[in-house]
Amino acid sequence: MTTIPVTTENLVPGLNQSRFRLTGPYGDWRDELQSQGYVVIKNAIAPARAKHYQQKALDWLTSFDTELDLNNPSTWTVDNLPFQSKVNTFNKYGVAHEKFMWDARMEPAVLEAFSTIWDTDELLVSFDALNVTLPNRADKPAQRPWPHVDQSPLRRGLHCVQGIINLSHAGPEDGSLIVLPRSNTATEHFFDTETDPSTWESKDIRFISESEMKWFEARGMNPLKVMAEPGDLLLWDSRTVHWGGEPTAKSDTIRTVIYVSYSPAKWARSEELERKREAFESFHATTHWAHDNIVPREKEAYLPDGSWDPRNRSEPLEKPERSKKLLQLAGVESYT
Repeated sequence: MTTIPVTTENLVPGLNQSRFRLTGPYGDWRDELQSQGYVVIKNAIAPARAKHYQQKALDWLTSFDTELDLNNPSTWTVDNLPFQSKVNTFNKYGVAHEKFMWDARMEPAVLEAFSTIWDTDELLVSFDALNVTLPNRADKPAQRPWPHVDQSPLRRGLHCVQGIINLSHAGPEDGSLIVLPRSNTATEHFFDTETDPSTWESKDIRFISESEMKWFEARGMNPLKVMAEPGDLLLWDSRTVHWGGEPTAKSDTIRTVIYVSYSPAKWARSEELERKREAFESFHATTHWAHDNIVPREKEAYLPDGSWDPRNRSEPLEKPERSKKLLQLAGVESYT
């Protein structure tokens, strides 16, 4: 395919500008994030603290007055679970704004990691999802790989770094993040040389087909399951090809993670901040992005037969304290 140069004529003004580039070597974990597209920061949260957050997440999961028993896999069925996406995430029922979710987002070492990346303490945070993956569910086939990037081909440079606060063991047989190492360095070239720019969309997700995966594999970029322990922080460049890996039949680990992403508050446009404030006040979840692409997730849940879920909640079970720092991270209060 003929390469079409990226110019201001064929990209969308206001969307495509290169926000940021890592310019190491730094002599720390940022070098791995820059070169490999992902990094694991060990013990960002004390293991005991991580276990506390996991227990709060599991308490939330079992709070819906059903027959769900986490010690009895026969009860791990769709009828006993609150609405969950195909990729094992929960973002309805106000869960994105539960106190334990906000407490985890405000862990000092988590904030420090993103402050180090963006060279500022004035951050916004995403209202992202909780993932609880129950292994070997009899009523749900394993999700096939769904490789994707969470940055539009129209954007250039580093616009978003995603994160996972890991609350459970992630070994070779368990559910975990899967990445194509170094793909962050290649995706822009891939889009320019292997895809038709007329098909590019501003939406910040682009799936990679099985045939397109061969392009990356031919360049030595093969899937890798990220190993991690409770308290580790997983970070990846949104241009890195990735997906959520399913547990194998040998796993008995209940994967529990909180997704987080932070970016400089100064990057947010006024209209995005207004959408963010509205989402916060109404307890909506949003996307993986903190400063842009603020799309509130539908809060209402529906049962498998399409009817309204009577378990719907208008607010979290336990609300966080609305501290100044929390409101600044939420985009409700300004840093100035």
